[in-house]
Parts: sequence; C-alpha cells; structure tokens
Amino acid sequence: MRRIEILSPRLANQIAAGEVVERPASVIKELVENSLDSGASRVDVEVEQGGIKLMRVRDNGGGILKDDLAMALSRHATSKIHNLDELEAVASLGFRGEALASVASVSRLLLTSKPSEQSEAWQVNTHGQDMSTELLPAAHTDGTSVEVRDLFFNTPARRKFLRTEKTEFNHLDEVIKRQALARFDVGFSLRHNNRTIHSLRPAASQAEQERRVAQLLSPDFMQNALVIDAEAVGLRLTGWVGLPTFSRSMPDMQYFFVNGRVVKDKVIGHAVKQAYRDVLYHGRHPCFVLYLTLDPSGVDVNVHPTKHEVRFRDQRLVHDFLFRQLHRALAEVRPDTQPDSVSAAPAQPQATGIDAGVFGGQQRMDMSPRPYPNRPAAPETPVADQVAFYETLQRPSMPSAPAGDAAATQAAAPTPLPETEADIPPLGFAVAQLKGIYILSESQAGMIIVDMHAAHERITYERLKTQYDQQGIQAQPVLVPQKLSVSEREADAAEEFSGLLEQFGLVVERIGPESLIVRQTPVFLQQAEVEPLVRSVLADFQVHETSDAIIARRDEILSTMACHGSVRANRKLTIPEMNALLRDMERTERSGQCNHGRPTFTQLTVEELDKLFLRGR
Repeated sequence: MRRIEILSPRLANQIAAGEVVERPASVIKELVENSLDSGASRVDVEVEQGGIKLMRVRDNGGGILKDDLAMALSRHATSKIHNLDELEAVASLGFRGEALASVASVSRLLLTSKPSEQSEAWQVNTHGQDMSTELLPAAHTDGTSVEVRDLFFNTPARRKFLRTEKTEFNHLDEVIKRQALARFDVGFSLRHNNRTIHSLRPAASQAEQERRVAQLLSPDFMQNALVIDAEAVGLRLTGWVGLPTFSRSMPDMQYFFVNGRVVKDKVIGHAVKQAYRDVLYHGRHPCFVLYLTLDPSGVDVNVHPTKHEVRFRDQRLVHDFLFRQLHRALAEVRPDTQPDSVSAAPAQPQATGIDAGVFGGQQRMDMSPRPYPNRPAAPETPVADQVAFYETLQRPSMPSAPAGDAAATQAAAPTPLPETEADIPPLGFAVAQLKGIYILSESQAGMIIVDMHAAHERITYERLKTQYDQQGIQAQPVLVPQKLSVSEREADAAEEFSGLLEQFGLVVERIGPESLIVRQTPVFLQQAEVEPLVRSVLADFQVHETSDAIIARRDEILSTMACHGSVRANRKLTIPEMNALLRDMERTERSGQCNHGRPTFTQLTVEELDKLFLRGR
C-alpha cells in the first residue's frame, strides 16, 4: 500500500492542464478571456505553426502589478472573485485561477505587464520545470502580453495527440471568432505565420456590428437573417436568426452567448430546435448568433472546467422564453411582412417583401425594402370564404371553355398590373401556370415562381392548427360514408383512439375485425382522398401509441393531414384561383416554407433576368 502524499505543484498544475489545456486553441481562449476581463479595448493575437510553436496575446487592459506577477502563475490565484457571494454571481469570463498556472506548466511562458499607475513594465518567465520564476524589468506600453512557446514540450504524450497545423489553427481561429462576436466593443486582430487573418475594429453601431458578423461568418447570413430584440421576465434576447431557407448541412454557424460567454447548452439547443421544427427541411441545421442576458445569479457557469456549459436555475423559464420569441419571429416571416426586429410587444408588419431563400441552387432572399411601404395589410378572409376557396382548389379540373365564350375568356385572362406601385402586392399577380406545378407571377421587382402544392400545404396546415387550438377541427359528413378494408392493428387503433380522431375532424367507426367506415372528414379537407388520409393518420397514431404522445405530436399529424388536403400537381388553376392562393400566402404565417421546410416560392428580379440574357452589355 503506497502512502498518501501531497502532489508537487508542478504535477498538480499538469493535471489541471489536462482539463484546461487541450490544444493551442484552449490556451488562446484562456488568455483572450483574461484580456477581456482586464478591461481591454484591443486584443492582438499572433501565432506560428497553428499555435504549437508560438502564441502571443497582447492587450491594452489594466495590467498586473509588479508584486503580483509571480503570484499570477500560481494555482488558484485570481483577482476576479474573493468570496462565495461573488462566486454565485460570476460576471467575469475567468475565475478559477488555474489558466496561467496550467499553461505555464506545459510550455515556456513569458508574462509582461504594465499597469497605468506603474512607471515601468516588468516581466516574469517560467519553463514548466520546477515552476520557479524570475522577475525582470521590461519595455512595454500599458497592458499585458503573454507569450507561450513550445506547447507540451515537456509532456510528449500530450504533444503527439495534436493534429496538423491547419487543423489546430482552424480551432484557434474559431475561438477568435467567438470572442469577436461576443464583444463588439473590443477590437481584435489575428496573425498566423506573419499573415493577417482578421483585423477588426470596435463596432458600436448596429451597422458596424452587422458588418462584423458578415465578415466573420458570411455576407449571405446577414442578407438572410432576422434581427431579434425581445425582453420579458428578467430575460433579454438579442441577435440574429437565419431564415429557414438559409440553413446548413452541419451545425457550424450557431453561436449562443449567455452574459457574454459562448456556451452550448441542451436547454438552449432544444428551444431553438423546437422553434424551427415547423419550417426547417429535414437534416438541415439553422444558423443564428444570439445573446441572452440575465441576472448572473440565475445561471451557474461553474459546472465545467472549460466553462463551455452552464446550468440555469430556472431552465423551464429560459426554454419557454427562447422558444416563444424565436417561434414568433419565424412565424412573422411571410411574403408581405419582413420584420426588421422583434420586440416583446406584438410587432407591426413591415412592408418589406421577401424573396426566395437559399436552398440548393435556389435564389438568395433579397432583404431590401420594396417601394410600397404604405400598402395596407390584407384583410383577413372569413372562414366561410376560406372553405369555399379550398373547395375550389380541390375540385377536379373543369374542361376548357369553348371558343367564343367571352365570359370564360375574360375570367381566364391575366390580371393587369395596377398603375400605382402602392397597389402591387408582394407576390404580384399571376400570369400563367407551368407544367401544372408552378404559378408564374409578375411582381414589381420581376418574376415570382410559386410551388402551388407546397404553398397550399402550408396554408392548409396553418388553418388546421388555428382551428384545432380555437374550437377543434370542424368536420362535416361525407356524402356517402366510405368503407375501408384495413389491417386488424389499424382497426384496433381506430377503435382505441376514436375520441382523438374526432378532435382531428375524422369520425371513424369500426364495423368489423378489419373494416372501418368513415362518416365525417375535416371541412378544409373534404375533397381529399379519404382512404390515404385516414391510413396516414392511423399510422401516426400507431407510432406514438399513447393519447398523451399523440396530442404532444399533434403538429406532425396535422401536417400529414394538410399534405393530403392540398392541391395536387397537374391540377389546372384559373387566374383568379392562382391570385387567391398568392393573396392567402401573403396573409399566412411561415408561408415562405412548406411543412417540410422546402421553399414555397422564389424570385428573379429584372436585373437578374437581364444578366441571363446579357442585356446592357
């Protein structure tokens, strides 16, 4: 049995380094956070060979006094907290007092600093051996510089796990991006192998902040982003969220900050995922840069050595607040409204039209304002009129009007564009139908192409959700009750969940071991094919198995029903029918995407059409 001994300071620091220092990016994170906590307005980072050979961080912050320099390299030495009350309401980025000691134990570290009240600068260096330090005078302006050379030179087992120079630098670059997004009031620069990668000035105005985000992420992101600014119950959410049609195959453009600290939290991730659930294409990931501000005592940042995770004291409150604000912001995206910002109060529609989003090779959304800012909002359509409209869309196509039928010819003629711009709606007026699938419309900006099934599916889905929430889905008897031959399992599900089926507007009775009869269907879906509709709903019921699970997944079931009840491809529409669909899209929430997250329309401006035909060259 070996005796219990106190670990040497060097070994204790190297053990701590195993938690804090994973790679060069970990060192840069700790050093930059120290600079920000010192009140710096400028942070300059220089690295060589991905940070493995050299990392140098220089700031113009408060600096470290001469008598404290050696102590700064000791474990659990910090100026950021002094008692338990300060620990429970941490406002600084770093507070453990282990970063410098851990880094110094696995590298050759040189620390130089000059506070403004001190007439000269001093430096201290250590070589990761016995942790002894040497204090010497130095030349330095106000602030602090930390130079780290030969990371893991004395721990070969750790050094061999480092990746290539390019990989290590990419991780390091990501750290700088996060800090630059977190602190717009600070200027940042990054140089790698004597080449400037980033040179960012402090960004005070909204335009400067958006310019920094575009520079660090992508100009396309800012062109396809909604501004968020909402406050309630002691929480404030600001930032930008990407439109559903601007999504990524990987979650690599997602930045969330809590009180200025970048975090990845399950509560936050779930709230964002739920907010995008109805509008994001499967397998895609949303893009966002969001900032949550709350009382520091309401969040515990001391739950992980690297401080990447946090724990909220009231997780349900935070989750509901995030979901509600993001869900409402995304719901307000429709062709006739493009909110510049979202506040806690109900937002007023902004007449800034929305073009098609980016998905695959589709056109990018143009966020520029349209020249009809004072156009009144379209009136709500009464339920009876909506039902009549959907009946029209769902009826079988009528034969073409005979030649010489003046009334029919006039009804099918394209609607001429108004002379005044104020009267032109965002989606314009229909002029033709292409291949029985797409509606071609002429707008003020150019040409709009609408996927009529995808658009009608979203409209039907939103109407079903509204009806379900308000009074239950309205049903009406089918003209001739329809008998269905089903499996015994499907018949059992129909019998077990008959009450729930009625809530979804379906009255189905079991008349035999493998037989059902359908007596009522939803009003909005009365022209849908009954058998596929009932089978699809029963399949969803069987997957969820319990009543509670079915109710919790009601949006998925309503989405399935809307798909069956929407106008199908090759359905010939008249010009009035096409225009009615366009106007309803302008009134419907989330109408820019179908239930599965696919875009419902795209736009080609006159300038883009001119480029296609080389006009003006």
